[in-house]
Formats: sequence, C-alpha cells, structure tokens
Amino acid sequence: MARHGYAADAPFIDSPRDARYHYAKRFGIEATYRLSEQSIATTTTQNPVVRLLYVVVSLLLQNVWRYLHWEYVATPRRGGRRLWSWSFKEFIKMVCRAAWTALAVRRAVPANRPPDDRFHR
Repeated sequence: MARHGYAADAPFIDSPRDARYHYAKRFGIEATYRLSEQSIATTTTQNPVVRLLYVVVSLLLQNVWRYLHWEYVATPRRGGRRLWSWSFKEFIKMVCRAAWTALAVRRAVPANRPPDDRFHR
C-alpha cells in the first residue's frame, strides 16, 4: 500500500482522505503543464492574446498526441490497451517536419547551381 504525504492548509481539507482527493487532481495538471513546455512557442510579445493562443495550440497538440497514441499506436488487448513507446517530443518533431514540407520551406540553398525559373536577372 502506498502512502502519500501532503502539506495542506486549506479550509476544505479536514482529513487525509480529503487531501488525497483534492491533490490527486494536481498531479495531472502539473504533468500536462510540464508536457506543454516541450511544445509551446517562445515569444517576446507582451500581448496576452498571442500568449494565450500559443498555450491553446500547445494544449491542442497534447490532446491530438494522446488521441493518436490511444487510437492508432496502442494495441487493444484484454484488460486494457498496451501503450507502445511514442514520445511527445517525437510527435512534435513529426509535426514540425510535416509543417516544413507543407509550407515548402527551403532550409538550404543549393550551391553551384543555376538559379531557378523563379529568379530573373
């Protein structure tokens, strides 16, 4: 049996069972926040709307990863699904590669080649 210690000074916590019930929710919230730090965009803007947009996109990416992991990566079996290893970082790298490809961004300019038809002299 596992024992968990909590330091609580809240009027709604009267017993250790209440503390466990209320603080069990925090672990999920903190894990989600730690995971969102891997996918949130950095910015120097002071605009709270832009900052909120980046947080929302980060949380949406987490939910998409969890859904895809559960539906397509996990193997159904008796007693629950078996989750195979597919990290959130790997998913973010896949999304970045797909975005670079979809946007047709050139990451390097080929050397010693004539200019493309897009360039006119």
